Amino acid sequence: IESARVFHFGTLSMTSEPAVTATKTAVDAASGVNALISFDPNYRAPLWSSPDRALKAMEYGFSVCDVLKISDDEIEFFCGTSDLEKGARMLAEKYDIPLVLATMGARGSMALYGALTVFRPGFRNPDTCETTGAGDTFCACVLDFLLRHDIGSLTEKDLSECLTFANAAASIITTRKGALAVMPEKGEVMDFLKSHAGM
Repeated sequence: IESARVFHFGTLSMTSEPAVTATKTAVDAASGVNALISFDPNYRAPLWSSPDRALKAMEYGFSVCDVLKISDDEIEFFCGTSDLEKGARMLAEKYDIPLVLATMGARGSMALYGALTVFRPGFRNPDTCETTGAGDTFCACVLDFLLRHDIGSLTEKDLSECLTFANAAASIITTRKGALAVMPEKGEVMDFLKSHAGM
């Protein structure tokens, strides 16, 4: 962690002790070296003894992150609204989160960054067989982008480029069984984007 530029976590490691304390200790250590803190709630209801415990864990993540990746279902669960932009804006403002990325599956994704709101449509893929790993792939692409771009000075063009690439990568992985082991390489995503140019 001492040499980390980015630290990413979710609530899967916060369902019980000692993992909760270990997660918070790691977040504190990453914050101490000014790493970019990224959070994805990755809410899985069966893993929690009660919804309230999950909500508290999510609230902790919101309060410490610089980058939030959250799904439409998670926004509705936490904010009580099906209005994606309204919920994402609510989280960004309440918890002072610099960059919020809201995902909507095949419909695409949205970025909220200061006064900017950028939406990019998804890539519907006729070969989709499962969605496992799509969110992780999307988030990995965003974090890779942020390692090459200053989070303090992102433009609308930057955000559009970031979302388009991440949406494409997520679409590709839905055509494969598995998750981490079958994530697409950058070149494959670029080829996919070229073949879908203008669509």
